[in-house]
Amino acid sequence: MTTLRIPDLAGKAVLITGASTGIGAAVAEGFAAQGAHVGLHYNASAEAAEALKARIEAAGGTVTLVKADVTDAKALERAVADFAQKAGRLDGLINNAGGMVGRKKYDEMDDDYYDAVMDLNGRSVIAASRAAIPFLKTQGGFIINTTSVAGRNGAGPGAGLYGSSKAFVANITRGMAKELAPFNIRVNSVAPGVITTPFHERYSTDQQLEAMRVTIPSQRLGTADECVGVFLFLASDLMSSYISGQEIHVNGGQLMP
Repeated sequence: MTTLRIPDLAGKAVLITGASTGIGAAVAEGFAAQGAHVGLHYNASAEAAEALKARIEAAGGTVTLVKADVTDAKALERAVADFAQKAGRLDGLINNAGGMVGRKKYDEMDDDYYDAVMDLNGRSVIAASRAAIPFLKTQGGFIINTTSVAGRNGAGPGAGLYGSSKAFVANITRGMAKELAPFNIRVNSVAPGVITTPFHERYSTDQQLEAMRVTIPSQRLGTADECVGVFLFLASDLMSSYISGQEIHVNGGQLMP
């Protein structure tokens, strides 16, 4: 991945949730390459997080590992505060942690499934943001939420609640953007399409991925690296100081809102 230097990102302290694999890992490497101090959050994927930390440090980057279960609001809030304390500041939060939990049709869902999906994708964004806002207010900053094309198109078979949770996050983004604008905090979201990550390795068959691929004008699936530039752009006041409350889609033309 070729890295264009964005001067105002150097020295920023940026916490990225769900950063040990997939899009989060690519974004972590992208910010580290810009000279940011990256808070690399993980939960179960300790080995992957350690390997990514070593890779970032070998390239000259600065990274701090942060462990927490994002479905535990108190633990997540402590993790945000711990990183801000270690870094000496907090300039940005990227709420990237999330997942499908499992494919279930609406007539198969129970309350436990609902709680698991909404806690992972929705409550975690609120909890992390709530903890980050006091730090961001001290000098301004940004919040970027990872949504999904599924939040706009109803999602695929058995992924309806996942899609709805991402639509919820998209609206959280707009609401927070209005509330936080007076404090010089910009809030936006990035909506990936079908990206080849461990997410789809876990939840999608080869047949399902091919069915999705043929609906994409670009006629291919995306990569995690192809999502990084949008996060960097939205984090930079130099490049996007008048952009807030927006959702930018990265999907090869699959959805053109």
